[in-house]
Amino acid sequence: MAAEEKAQDRFRRFVRTVLAHRHGGAGAGHDPARAREVYQSSTMGALIDGVYDGDVPVAELLRHGDFGLGTFNHLDGEMLVLDGVCYHLRAGGSVEVAGGGELSPFAALTWFGADITEDVASPLPRAEVTALVDRTARSPNLIYAIRITGLFGEVRTRTVRRQEPPYPSLTEAAEGQAETTFTGLRGTLAGYRTPAYEQGISVAGYHLHFLDDGRTRGGHCLDFRLDQGTIALAERSELHLSLPTTPQFLSSDLSPSGLSDQIRQAEGG
Repeated sequence: MAAEEKAQDRFRRFVRTVLAHRHGGAGAGHDPARAREVYQSSTMGALIDGVYDGDVPVAELLRHGDFGLGTFNHLDGEMLVLDGVCYHLRAGGSVEVAGGGELSPFAALTWFGADITEDVASPLPRAEVTALVDRTARSPNLIYAIRITGLFGEVRTRTVRRQEPPYPSLTEAAEGQAETTFTGLRGTLAGYRTPAYEQGISVAGYHLHFLDDGRTRGGHCLDFRLDQGTIALAERSELHLSLPTTPQFLSSDLSPSGLSDQIRQAEGG
C-alpha cells in the first residue's frame, strides 16, 4: 500500500499544470485555489424537493473540473465525469458522451489529482473499502474525491428514469428506478466522501457512480465488492456552490423535515 501519491500521479498533475498555463489558465494548475476546490451547482436538498430543471450546461461544468458526478434535466439518468469526458448513463442501459448543451440540475466537479493511493490485492466489500478510506483520509471534516479502479466482483447500481412535470420528489422518483447488478468486470467507481455537516447541500458520506472500462454500462452505485484495484483520494478544502435562479429553485422548500432520511432513502443508503 502507498500512503503518498505515486510518481505517476505527480507526473499527471505536473502535465495538467503545464497545459493550464499553455492554454491561458483553463485548468486548475493556473490557480492553486481551484486545485483544492469542488464546484457544485445547486443543492441536494433542491433535488430532493423535485427541482429537476437546471440552467447549467455540461460545457460550463467542464470548465470547473475533469472529474465528478451529477444528473441531467428531467432527472434523466446519471452523470459521471472521468478524465474530462461527461458520460450520460440512462435508465434504459445506454451510455453516451453528453453534449455540451445538455443541462444539469445538480452536479459536483473537481480537477482530480490523487493525494493518497491505496492498492487492494484481495476482495473487499463496500463496508471494508469505505472503512479503509475513513482510516486513510486525514479528516472527516474535509471533502474527498474518490476514484476506485480495478476488477469488481460485483457492482449493484440504479439509474433514475426521466421524469415529466409536475415532478415528484426524488424519493418518489427513486421508487421507479432501474436496478442492475454487474459481476466480474473492470471499471471505475467515482464520487465523493462528504462531511456530515454538508447534508442537504451535498450527500453526506459516500456518493459514488460506476462506469465499466468499455464505457457502456454503469449507474449510481448501491453496493459493490472490489476484488483487486487501486483507491485514489483527492483531498478538497474548498466548496464553490453555484445556486440556480430558475423559478422552480426560487420557490422550492430546501429545508423540509426529515431531509436527511429522505436523502438516505433516495440514495439507497
